[in-house]
Amino acid sequence: MSIATLLGFSAILMWALLALFTSASGAVPPFQLNAMTFTVATAIGLVYLKARGRSFAIFRQRPVVWLLGVAGLFGYHAFYFGALRNAPPAQASLIAYLWPLLIVLGSAILPGERLRWFHGAGAVLGLSGAALIIAGSGDLAVSTAYVPGYILAAFCALTWSSYSLLSRRFSSVPSDVVTGFCFATAILSVFAHLVFETTVWPANWVEWLAVLGLGLMPVGGAFYVWDYAVKKGDIQLIGAASYAAPLLSTLILIASGQAAFSGAIVVAAVLITAGACLAALPLFKRLLDARLAARRSSVG
Repeated sequence: MSIATLLGFSAILMWALLALFTSASGAVPPFQLNAMTFTVATAIGLVYLKARGRSFAIFRQRPVVWLLGVAGLFGYHAFYFGALRNAPPAQASLIAYLWPLLIVLGSAILPGERLRWFHGAGAVLGLSGAALIIAGSGDLAVSTAYVPGYILAAFCALTWSSYSLLSRRFSSVPSDVVTGFCFATAILSVFAHLVFETTVWPANWVEWLAVLGLGLMPVGGAFYVWDYAVKKGDIQLIGAASYAAPLLSTLILIASGQAAFSGAIVVAAVLITAGACLAALPLFKRLLDARLAARRSSVG
């Protein structure tokens, strides 16, 4: 398994902390929270650039690169927040979480990739497990009154899956450029906050630490490693494994006392694990072949 694929898994682990840290951040409005966390994310990138002695010349990229990066980061969050405001959270989250399935299915159009039955089956199993997790947080009954929210959630899924897939076509662009995407997203979030929200600052040091944690990991560091992973790693395996995020997030909330354990969690864990194993069949085959080859070599 490549380093890039492992970094993709690390992004998924960081996103599993999103719900816990967001809950702990208090009453900070969404776009304000976005602006604060992406400011931290920008600082991460700048420190990393400075430590490596990299020049700001790397930000001289084609306009299409900037359009993709900023649309991916800011667009995803704008659509997601809009969906949550216009539809029940459970329904909006389930629709938005179609992006791993779209990544797996969309990977078939990428150069050098081939969609096999087990990739699709693994993604569908993962979606089923995620649905069980999300269904536990609210009613999933569909209502025409929430159609605008459903549409925004669908755009949310399309935005992130498109960003992830198209990033692979720009694999020569260094992941350091994500620093610029984060900065632009922070600025746009400031404007959105000033237009749509009233400023509410964290009330205590715990809430400030939660905001910092968001910026360092799920709404910060995760975007840097994700960019590298989708450009260099096994995008089909990473996409299918992404369904582990809502499960891990729920387990973390249970461990912290903010959610209750249920049988649905066990079933979801089985479905998501089975889905990830199906998507990883080529990896298991390579490992088995390598082990058999090593055994034959030792015998010979």
